[in-house]
Amino acid sequence: MQARTQPARGMRDFLPADVRRREYVIGLIKEVYERYGFEPLETPAVENIETLMGKYGEEGNQLIFKILKRGEHERTGEADLALRYDLTVPLARVVAEYRDKLPKFFKRYQIQPVWRADRPARGRFREFYQCDVDVLGSRSMVVEAELCAAASEALQRLGFNDFTIRLNHRQVLAGVLDAAGISPDKHGDALVALDKLDKIGREGVAKEFSERGIAPEAGHGLLDFFKKLGELEHAAQIVAGEPTENGSALSETAALNRATLGRLVEFVGDHEAGARGIDELSYIVTFVEASSTGAKIKIDPGLARGLSYYTGAIMEINVPDLAGSLGGGGRYDNLVGMFLGQNVPACGFALGLERIILVMTEREMFPRNLAEAPAEVMVTIWNEASIADSLKLASDLRDEGLKVDLYPDADKIGKQFKYASSRNIPLVAIVGDEERERGDVSLKDMRTGEQMLMPRERVAQTVREKLSEA
Repeated sequence: MQARTQPARGMRDFLPADVRRREYVIGLIKEVYERYGFEPLETPAVENIETLMGKYGEEGNQLIFKILKRGEHERTGEADLALRYDLTVPLARVVAEYRDKLPKFFKRYQIQPVWRADRPARGRFREFYQCDVDVLGSRSMVVEAELCAAASEALQRLGFNDFTIRLNHRQVLAGVLDAAGISPDKHGDALVALDKLDKIGREGVAKEFSERGIAPEAGHGLLDFFKKLGELEHAAQIVAGEPTENGSALSETAALNRATLGRLVEFVGDHEAGARGIDELSYIVTFVEASSTGAKIKIDPGLARGLSYYTGAIMEINVPDLAGSLGGGGRYDNLVGMFLGQNVPACGFALGLERIILVMTEREMFPRNLAEAPAEVMVTIWNEASIADSLKLASDLRDEGLKVDLYPDADKIGKQFKYASSRNIPLVAIVGDEERERGDVSLKDMRTGEQMLMPRERVAQTVREKLSEA
C-alpha cells in the first residue's frame, strides 16, 4: 500500500512561492514592531501541560494538543506535555522565570507557530503563526494605544486600508450585562446569543435568550441597548466636522466613539467596575486619536473575546471580506501572577499571519517581484572536463554578491537553457571549450535571446547592468 503524501489535516506544506510571501509579511511586521521598541523572544514549541491547562477556559482546554507520556506510560493515555496553544501564556511563564533579568517595562515581539486541535476551515488551521507584541509592567492606557498603533501600522504597510480596530473592555461588558438584569452566571450565554444578532436578527436572539434561561425582560433590555447604539451612527454623521477643543475637525469615528461612551455611561450608571472600564476606554481613545490610528478605532460594546485571562481592554481587527478577524488582543493583568505569585500588568496584541496572507492573496496585494527567480544567473556545464571550471565561475560570481545557480549535469545546452527558463532565471553563463581557452564567457539573456561574449572578469558587472536595465 502506497503511503499517503498529504500533510496531516489542518497542516500545510509551504512551497518556495508560499515561503516568499510569508517571509515578506513577517519581515514587514517585524520591522514595524522593532521601530516601536519591541525586542524578539522565542519559546519552545512544547510546554509542560500544567503550564497551559486552565488558562484558556473550558473550550480552550479541549483544543490543546496533548503529548502522551513516553515509554511504559504511553498505554495509560496520560499526557505530561503539550504543544503551545498561543504565545501569551508562554510569555507569562518566561516573565515569571526571568523577572530579575528583564527590564522594568518588558516590550517583546514573538513570531512563531502555535497549534490547536480545531476543526479546519477557510483561514483556520491546526498549525498557524501568530505575530505577537506585548508590554509588561505598566497599567497605563498608553500601552493599549501603542499596541493598536503598531498593529495598525503593520497592516497599513502591508497594504490594508479598510480595517477596523474594534475596542471594548471586559468590565464594561460585565457592567452592560448587569445593568440589563442578566445574572452573572448567564453572562456567557448572553454573549454567545448576542454574537448572532447580525445573522438571525433580534427575534432570533430573543428566542435563543429564552432557550438559554435568560429572563425576557433582561434580554429585551439588552437588545434595546444595542439597537440604540446602532442609531448613534446617524447622529455621529451629523456632528462630524464640528471643531474640537484644539480646533481640528471632529471625525465621524471620533464622534461615534464619544456618543457610544456617553450611551455607556447612561446605561451602566453607578456600576463601579463598568464605570471604571468606561473611563479606561475613554483614555485609550483619547491617546489613540493623538496618532494616525485614531480613524481606525471603533468602540464596540458587543465585542467579547473568548480567552478567559483578559481582565481589561480587549481589541480585535476586522476587514469586510473575512468572517473572522485579522488579529486581536487585550489586557491580562492576572496571568503572570498564576506563575509568579504576584500580578504583573500586561497587555498584548496578536496578528494572525495565515489570515493576513489569505486576504492579501485573494486581493492580489503582494508585490509582483515576490515571484522573482531563485537566482540572477545560472552557470552551465559544457562537458565533464569543464565541471571544475564551471564551479570556479559560479564561486567567483557569488563572491561578487550575485545569486548564482549551477546546473549540476553535463547536459545538452538546449536542455540547460530550458531549465533556466522554467525557473525564470534571466541570465545564463556559458563556458564552452573555445571560451575557456580564451578566458571568455558567453552570457545569454533569456528574456531577449541576446548572447554576448566578454572577458571572464566582466561577467559580474554585465549581469548587474542587465538586471538594472530590466
